[in-house]
Formats: sequence, C-alpha cells, structure tokens
Amino acid sequence: MSELRTVDHVDLERYMGKWYEIAKFPQRFENGLVGITATYSLLPNGKVRVLNSGYEGDFNGKVKTAKGKAWIADKRTNAKLKVSFFWPFAGDYWIIELGKDYEYVVIGENSRKYLWILSRTPLMDGSVYDGILERLKEKEFDISKIEMNPQDGWPKER
Repeated sequence: MSELRTVDHVDLERYMGKWYEIAKFPQRFENGLVGITATYSLLPNGKVRVLNSGYEGDFNGKVKTAKGKAWIADKRTNAKLKVSFFWPFAGDYWIIELGKDYEYVVIGENSRKYLWILSRTPLMDGSVYDGILERLKEKEFDISKIEMNPQDGWPKER
C-alpha cells in the first residue's frame, strides 16, 4: 500500500467550527448515533478542543457527547494531527482532502482503517460525494465499508 498523502496546507482558523459527519468507516464508539457533528475550537496553547456529539437511535434520542483534544503533528502543513479522547491514547487524524472553500473535508490515516467525510452543512451534493468516493478508491480505501450517517435531510442510503 502506498503512503497516504495529505493536503498541502490547512489554515487552522478556517478549519475550526462545526462539521457534520456525512459518512465514515463504522467505529464502535459511534454505534447507534445519528446526526453526528464535530466541533473544533482553537485553544490558546495552540491545541484544538474537540467536541463530538450525536443523537442516540434517532433525532429525538438523547444527545451523547465526547470531548477530546488534538494537536498538530506536522507543523509544516497542519494536515496531520493527533487526537485523544482518552489520554494517553491518541489516533492519527490526517486531512487527506479539503474543499477549496473548506466546505468539506476527508479524514483518514495511513493504515486506511479510519475514514470520515465531513461537511459544513448537513447536506452534501451527490456529485461532490461521488467524486470523493472515486478519489478514495484511487487512494486505496475500501469504499465498500463506507456507511452513511443520517443527518437531518441527508438520506441514510443513497
């Protein structure tokens, strides 16, 4: 498997804010959640506060949250981060694709075991999504494992 490339540069201030999870490789810690969002905020020490949340079962379910911290692992590009929700464990968070206007992001890591497609809005244009899938195949991701995450108005299955 070839080395996974990240984007050339990430403006951290532009990256901060709320993102909606559109699709992902299934992860145990997200089982049963819908409407998942990730909100990032820059801390004074240069680290990033991470707040993930989602509804249990359906959009009327209880909100479940997870708080974590992230830090830059590659200061040249800002595209490789480490994220920790349970210290001392941290995972790779590589920004492998980023919309020109920071309207979407694709996050993965070199082993290709983790993948998230996030958007600034709960809806993602189908042609944008399909283009991402094509590029993920080229990057050697097994796109058959991708699971949609329902957002208000975004269908569970396409």
